[in-house]
Formats: sequence, C-alpha cells, structure tokens
Amino acid sequence: MKFSRRESVAAIAAGTAALSSVHARGAAFRPPSPLMLWYEQPASVWTEALPVGNGRMGAMVFGGIRQERLQLNESTLWAGQPYDPVNPAARAALSKVRALIFEGKIAEAEALANDAVLATPSTQMPYQAFCDLMLDFPGLGQTSNYRRSLDLDSAMATTRFTAGGINHQRQVIASAGDQVIAMRLTASGEGQLNVDIGLASPHKIVAVEADGSASLLMTGRNGDAAGIKGGLQFAARLSASVEGGRIEPGAGGRLLVRGADAVTLMIAMATSHRRFDDVSGDPVAATQATLDRVRGRSFARVAADATDAHRRLFHRVSIDLGRSAAADLPTDKRIAASPTQDDPALAALYLQYGRYLLISSSRPGGQPANLQGLWNDSLSPPWGSKYTINVNTEMNYWPAETTHLGECVTPLVDMVRDLAVTGARTAATMYGARGWVAHHNTDLWRASAPIDGAQFGLWPTGGAWLCTHLWDHYDYGRDRAFLTSIYPLMAGAARFFLDTLQPEPKTGYLVTNPSMSPENPHGHGGTLCAGPTMDMAILRDLFGQTIAAAQILNVDAGFVTELEAARSRLAPYQVGRQGQLQEWREDWDADAPEQDHRHVSHLYGLYPSHQISVEDTPDLAAAARRTLEIRGDRATGWATAWRITLWARLREGDHAHRILGYLLGPDHSYPNMFDAHPPFQIDGNFGGTAGIVEMLLYSRGDVIDLLPALPSAWPQGRVTGLRARGRCGVDLAWRDGRLTRVTLHPDMDGQRTIRLGSRRATVSLKAGRPLMLEDGDFA
Repeated sequence: MKFSRRESVAAIAAGTAALSSVHARGAAFRPPSPLMLWYEQPASVWTEALPVGNGRMGAMVFGGIRQERLQLNESTLWAGQPYDPVNPAARAALSKVRALIFEGKIAEAEALANDAVLATPSTQMPYQAFCDLMLDFPGLGQTSNYRRSLDLDSAMATTRFTAGGINHQRQVIASAGDQVIAMRLTASGEGQLNVDIGLASPHKIVAVEADGSASLLMTGRNGDAAGIKGGLQFAARLSASVEGGRIEPGAGGRLLVRGADAVTLMIAMATSHRRFDDVSGDPVAATQATLDRVRGRSFARVAADATDAHRRLFHRVSIDLGRSAAADLPTDKRIAASPTQDDPALAALYLQYGRYLLISSSRPGGQPANLQGLWNDSLSPPWGSKYTINVNTEMNYWPAETTHLGECVTPLVDMVRDLAVTGARTAATMYGARGWVAHHNTDLWRASAPIDGAQFGLWPTGGAWLCTHLWDHYDYGRDRAFLTSIYPLMAGAARFFLDTLQPEPKTGYLVTNPSMSPENPHGHGGTLCAGPTMDMAILRDLFGQTIAAAQILNVDAGFVTELEAARSRLAPYQVGRQGQLQEWREDWDADAPEQDHRHVSHLYGLYPSHQISVEDTPDLAAAARRTLEIRGDRATGWATAWRITLWARLREGDHAHRILGYLLGPDHSYPNMFDAHPPFQIDGNFGGTAGIVEMLLYSRGDVIDLLPALPSAWPQGRVTGLRARGRCGVDLAWRDGRLTRVTLHPDMDGQRTIRLGSRRATVSLKAGRPLMLEDGDFA
C-alpha cells in the first residue's frame, strides 16, 4: 500500500508533535505512568529487550538505532513431532524398583529405574525460537534524546530518538484479535525514513523470499531432538506499507524502503500444529489468511483494538503502595539500586508486570505459559523451556485467579485435557493402572513418561498437582458447568493413585513408590524414596477436591467412598528432630547434602495448599517455619518467589518483604524485569506477583483474610480488583498499617467471614451489590 506525501504528512503530524514534546524535555523525561518500563539506551542483550505478546506470538524488542531486532516466537514451534515415549520394559521393572526402595537400597533402585523405567527417549522436545525481524537504517546522523519503553497499560513498546535533527519513533504491539505483530516506523521530516527489512531464522531448514513487491515469506521445518525427527512446518509472512517514498524487493530476500515518511509492518506466524497428535495444518495458507484479514487496516486501528482487548483484562486490578524518588529512575537503574533504596512503587510495578506477562503469554485458544512464558531466542533453551510440572508450570498460574485473570488459565486446563489422553496410555502401559498420570515434565506433544534420569523424573504427581488448578479455577468462579467438564479429569487422576499407592511395610500407610521429593537428594543413596511429604499433601488435595466435586455434582457415591478410605490412610505429616517439617518418611532432613536446596516441596501444604496454617495447625506451621529457617531466604529466582508466599502464609509480612527485595534486585531481576533463575525463567515473575498478593489478601472456602501479612514498608496503600474464592472482588485501602476500607464486589449470593487479624465480621453478600466495611466493623 502506498500513500501520497500529502497524506503521509497529515497522518503523522499528531504523532510528530507529541514526539517533539517528549524530546524537548530531554533529561527531565519522566514516565507518564507508573505502569511503564523505560530506558536511556538500546538493549545490548536479550534480557534487556522488551516483551510483547498476544498469547500465541511474541516479540522481544531491542530498541536498536541503526539496526533494530525483533526476536520472534510462536507458541507451537517446538522440536520433534507427535511421539509416545513410554518404555515398554517399565511395567515389569517397577515391582523390583519398589521393593528395593522399601528395603532402603536406593542406589540400586535408581540404577534399575534408569536402565528399564525411564522414557525412550529420556528427554523431551524443546520449545524453539522462530525467527528475527531485522531492520537496518542507513544514513542516520548523530543521535540524541534516546528513550525506549514498554507501557504495560497499552501493551505498546516504543523507541524514540533524534538523529541528524530528525525525530524517529518506532512502535510495536502484538494483537490478539488480529493475530499479528504490528510495527510502525515514523520520522518527523519528509522522506527521511530509509530501512532495509529482512527475516532471519536459526533453523537449518528455512527459506526466505520476497512475495511480491511489499511482502516477505519465510517457510521452514522445525528441528530434530533426541532422535525424534522434526515434523512441523512453519511460516512467517510480513507485509509492508509505506507513506511517501517507495518500497521494492532487494537482494537476499529483503525489502528496501527509501524516502518514506512512515512504514507499517504486519507480521503473521503459524505452524502446522493443530493438536498434540496432529500436525496437518497449512501455515503458509494460515499466514496469508491472517494478512488478508488485516489488509487495509491502519496501524492505529490495529493498535487501538489490541490495546482495548488488553485493557479489558489488565484494567481489572490497580495497586498503589506509595512512591519515592526512586520511581523517577530508568527501570534498569531502579533494579540495580533497589537493594539500598526505598522503592515501594517497584513492587507495584512488578505485580502489574507479572499480570502483563501472563496476559501476553497465556490466552484462550493458545498454549500455556512455558518455562520462559512465550519468549525464547534459542533452539536449545535452558531445560528445553518446557512445562516443568513439579512446580514451575504451576507457579506460572499462582497469580491468575487472585489478580482477576481467570481466562488466562484456559490454556492450562486445555493442556490437562490433553495430558489425560497421553497420561492414560502411560498409566496403562507403564503401571498397569486406570486413570492417567504425568511425571515432572511435559512438552507440546504432551509426553507424560518420566525423563531426565530417575533422580529427577520418576515423580508421579505432576498431573495430580495440575488438577488442583482445575479445582481452584472452579472455586474462584463456582461455575457448575465447568466443574462438570473437569470432574472426569480429576477422577481419572485420582483413580491412577487408587491403583498404584503402596502400603508402607512398617505402618500400613498408603504411599507413592517410586517417587521423590522433587530434585532433592536425601543423603541415603540418591533421590528416590517412598511417600515423600509433598506427594501425600498433593494427594490429600486431589482426593479431597475430587470428593467435593463428586458431592456437588451428586455423582459416583461408591467412588467417593473409595477415595475417603484411601485419603484416611495417606501417610501423615511428621515433625523431625530439628523441629522441622519432615521432607521424607524418615527423618533424613539433617542428612540431606543441600540444606539450602531451592525446592521446598514438603511445604506445599502451607502454600499453595491450605492444609497447614497458623490458625488451624499451629504446630505444623511452627515446623514449616523451622524448615524455612534451615533452608534460608536466598535461592534461585523462582525458589525465592516461593519463599515469599510461604512467609506470607506464616503471617510474617516483614520477612516476606525482605525476600521480595532479593527478587526485585539485580541478582534475580534482569534489566527488563525478567526473572533471573539464573538464567531466565518466567515462573519467578509469576511467583513474585502471587507473593505480593498473598501479603494483602488470602481466601479459603468462604473465609477472606484482609492484609494478612502487610509489611511495615507499605504503611499506606490501596489495591482494587483482587479476587477471593466464591466469585468475589475485593478492594482494599489502608493507612498507617491499618485497614481504612474494604469493598466487596460479589458476583453471587452467599455468606462470608471476613477476618482482619484476630477480629472478624460475618456478612451476607448479594450478587451485584457492593458491600463496604471499615476498621470499626470488625469485632
């Protein structure tokens, strides 16, 4: 599409005026909103670039001057193709592995499991980078007044600078409605925009060609991994339109723009993935259809629609924890200085950034957020950027319900539906059991057999943990139709354990075997064990929630009786000789070689579960506290985030806030605020978001706790739009560390107990009728 110079000047006049106003402020620039990440220089590495995403496609925007890079991802581009990795020898070997574990011969059990039980292949498929959009700008003069930013409110990444007296602006947004990544380039002088546009990919089997005079088409095939041949086709298609100037194909599959006033780029991406067992899609046709739908739509229209759709989710929650002078600094400098400065607004920004990332990486119809959310620049990323379901995937969704993003859980629910299919094959072939099972990792192809060595992968409760998210989604929304749809998934997971739980020889308690306390060697020959504390806690939840679902739906009375009997025989919590909550059935905690281990799996009952609490089980809460003291406050990024939630559940807000400070600092936050494990894992961002909420609001059943772990560092503040269980919105305001007002926004009738420390109020709620309480209403 080509416009006359007169049309071009009219179209960009307003934007140029605003841009000039920003540049005129120079060093006095301040972000116009507390919801902005901003910087005074381009990104030099990937973890300084800024993310945009529409749930399926993502881009990392570097903000370069003479060369700009958008590193692009599409959520279904993984290595390999559909495969079934269950080891046919596993079932015969399991009885011997179990016997060795019960006999205490852990090393022998692990050797046999590695030999005969692990999946084939013994690794899963990695998530892979898609391609790069490369923009080269010849002839730019000396630059000044540089700013780049990510506005969480509009979901727009913007780069601005002056070069040779010409003001340049580059905007990028990912549209969920139009399913494109859109970019707009403008310059303040007539005919001052020259750019070479190209697509490049790290994949070996890939081709790029000019598709007409103003578009590019990239096609390719994904990579092989672990002996599984690549079977996915992919395509990226770019269309360019200029205002003023000209555009023409160039050498090497590039587009050349010369003498333009503005350029708009629309990018569509797709793979042939249709389902975990179907790769028959046509990505070339899909990308063409996408660009056909947006043909004739201006960048302004696409961006406005994308922002509106984003805001319908993002605007549900607002938070103000106070402001200090640190909030005027660029984001990278705020992060670097955060260990030594008071910056409560950084915590508020972190919470909203977590919500932004979840909206951007997990939308209905797409894939769940993986280990890096949506963004990945490698063909072989750390840990494959897979779905690690022994905590990391679950942590990605910890803040979803509480921060009013229940829709973002939909891809996780869909993944559990898939795993119930592949996991049923694993349960039958590997265990000879009914129901379904998933171990500690899965991928796009929903592989569910154990991988990565017995000492990491032979953990059978990953699928069971995922089922607790199904229940939580129901409990926050109380939608009976949804409960009906997920009940078979929960029941299937429970049936697997009815068939596979083993009676402990010494006590008769039912325990998992083989299993482990995720990734933590116990110092008695390896990692494998029977009945670790985490497994028992997860199964108490799975059985209890499945029982509750069956009773609500009035189904399966006989099955409920079986579950109740099995639940009563699960091995109980134990307190060890250090006063700690035991991680294993034996009191091995003091023998474990890693006393500061990153995982705190045995504290699952404290958070995210509700089995342990200061109010109801004070002795177990004290033991959990002792465990945290032994483990220490500092860990990897996501493990640091988990510690925040645990201390908040212990009602120790200042301790939780101190750990939050570690998470916000340069050790665990990259300049773009991505969580540094290190390397980058997005679960720390989501866990940190959940931890901040946990200090301000807690709900269980029909009980709501207000400001349960408010730290002294936030003496006054307000938050609106948080959610409690039972379809209830909660707005809070406080001053001098004391609640001034809470407003409840119920979407269903019901009675609630509202607690404020040791005081409480019992209220009857009516759907659609807000109810306000003040400090004096609590007795």
